[in-house]
Amino acid sequence: MANPTETAPIFKYSKDNLSNEELLKLYLAMLKPRLIEEKMLILLRQGKISKWFSGIGQEAISAGVTLALQKEEYILPMHRNLGVFVNRDIPLYRLFTQWQGKASGFTKGRDRSFHFGTQEFNIVGMISHLGPQLGVADGIALAHKLKNEKNITAVFTGEGGTSEGDFHEALNVASVWDLPVLFCIENNGYGLSTPTTEQYRCENLADRGLGYGMESHIIDGNNILEVYQKVSALAESMRENPRPVLVEFLTFRRRGHEEASGTKYVPEDLMEAWELKDPISNYKDFLIAEGILTEEQDEHKHVLIKAEIEAHLQKAFEEDVISSSEDDELNDVYKPFTLEVTKPNETTEELRLIDAISQGLRQSMERYDDLVIMGQDVADYGGVFKITEGFIEQFGKDRVRNTPICESAIVSASMGLSINGMKAVMEMQFGDFATSGFNPIVNYLAKSHYRWNQHADVVIRMPCGGGVGAGPFHSQTNEAWFTKTPGLKVVYPAFPYDAKGLLATAIEDPNPILFFEHKALYRSIRQEVPTDYFTIPFGKASLLKEGEDITIITYGAGVHWALEVLEEHSNISADLIDLRSLQPLDYDTVYASVKKTSRVIILQEDSKFGGIASDLSACIMEDCFKYLDAPVKRVASLETPIPFAKNLENNYLPKNRFFNELLEVLAY
Repeated sequence: MANPTETAPIFKYSKDNLSNEELLKLYLAMLKPRLIEEKMLILLRQGKISKWFSGIGQEAISAGVTLALQKEEYILPMHRNLGVFVNRDIPLYRLFTQWQGKASGFTKGRDRSFHFGTQEFNIVGMISHLGPQLGVADGIALAHKLKNEKNITAVFTGEGGTSEGDFHEALNVASVWDLPVLFCIENNGYGLSTPTTEQYRCENLADRGLGYGMESHIIDGNNILEVYQKVSALAESMRENPRPVLVEFLTFRRRGHEEASGTKYVPEDLMEAWELKDPISNYKDFLIAEGILTEEQDEHKHVLIKAEIEAHLQKAFEEDVISSSEDDELNDVYKPFTLEVTKPNETTEELRLIDAISQGLRQSMERYDDLVIMGQDVADYGGVFKITEGFIEQFGKDRVRNTPICESAIVSASMGLSINGMKAVMEMQFGDFATSGFNPIVNYLAKSHYRWNQHADVVIRMPCGGGVGAGPFHSQTNEAWFTKTPGLKVVYPAFPYDAKGLLATAIEDPNPILFFEHKALYRSIRQEVPTDYFTIPFGKASLLKEGEDITIITYGAGVHWALEVLEEHSNISADLIDLRSLQPLDYDTVYASVKKTSRVIILQEDSKFGGIASDLSACIMEDCFKYLDAPVKRVASLETPIPFAKNLENNYLPKNRFFNELLEVLAY
């Protein structure tokens, strides 16, 4: 098969056993998105839509793949896959209002063009960071497999996207887990202006499947019959024999990456060669030659489709400009969730922090049959901290899943499980490694509900913290990276009781949650903990000690540092607040204490600038300034990476500086 930046061969159509009705349906499946696009290009020039990514010349791929799949099977399209949306029978006015940012669209004006999904039509739209959707497809397919549903999932990427790490991670996971994912590469010649010759060196992108032990195929993406017939056969085979398949569709992008980009970088003879391969005009000629379609019938189809477009455009134009309120916007960041608090029983046992987390996780696995745990070494080995030790014997390898070392793909797969109606707990082996999954956490999980009303029922466990001599890559307390991101919830318990109850709440909550677990506290802190399942609400701080002179606010290991100081210096009368939940944060408890004591010191293990203490200090200054008798004091780690050597680590951490800073605030 020729490279798409070369002249491609002439079409050879084969009807096989397709009826005339089916052959005509395929034509209309391409024609309708083409006519919509032509109208959108006019509206773009008129300023009635703001952006357009054209798929003209690539319609056969979207149409063929969509019609080859069943309606209940998920498709994850990209910029140029208008045919997916149209052939899932989405009312056109809803697409038009989406592109105009109106309420009848799918994102309430919060995102544009094809950056949306819809459970109603089993479509999961892209984000601008293209890679994560490939891992999301893995998660959707995994849910189908776990539920014994004979469904496949199709996900699109461009040839440029195959250079992203997410592409390779997703293929590897799908291969290792035998997931029924159809990975569709639209190789259209250019990534914006960069030709394929500057994007990869393998002869065919389909060859990349070999490296993952994956079946792969090359299909002429402009031949609608080849696309439809081959994908139909693959889909049927994958339903019966679940496995991933990589398909490279050869096609060409005949307009700019988006309309403002133009195509001046494309050689004229190359453009002309591919215009001769137009999938619609060639297929139309074939249908006419076969006596399946006449020019008059074709003209009539054009008239009907254009009339439908105009009618739906009129409806879209008549809809009012979208309006919203501050409450509307804030209330849509998270999926609404009201916790029905499960109170603890009276029977308790002494547990370490690590035991309480393990017990809470086990009881949630017993409570939710659709809960899946994923992470590196979490199965037979029980996780590097042994929190899931013994789980595989009770719950099996389907629900307690070792993963390859690919954090981004597993975060994305967790999102896919949620989209397909399941729950996921991912163990980030160390919280530091969240950097390798940062993109899907902050751009996919966090934003999905606000963008298109899709919740992310995902908990990411984050073993974190210093004091154990683990150095700069295993000791960070990076909670502030995530409290900054609207849409994420962040929890950081300091005691076994809180850890068990808050983890249960995190798993019940359908929103994405970062659950921080301090490694130095795992085996050093013990407490009586109820033996049965119970929950603790988020956003409720714990007032551990009460006093009159100063408010100490902290969380995590800082709680225990502060307790040590207060126990050694009983003359200090202080309110000690353990925040427990950082997002949402209990401002009421904080402000009530500040108004009582008039002095505040905030202790955090994270370095000072940009941390939780900084924002909390600013809020106290803004809302409680008139009650203060001294400036709010922040005590934090040094502005350096956390070092390895014990004496250097001790100097880095704020524990030994806290007492002197506390005295300064009291003496002010």
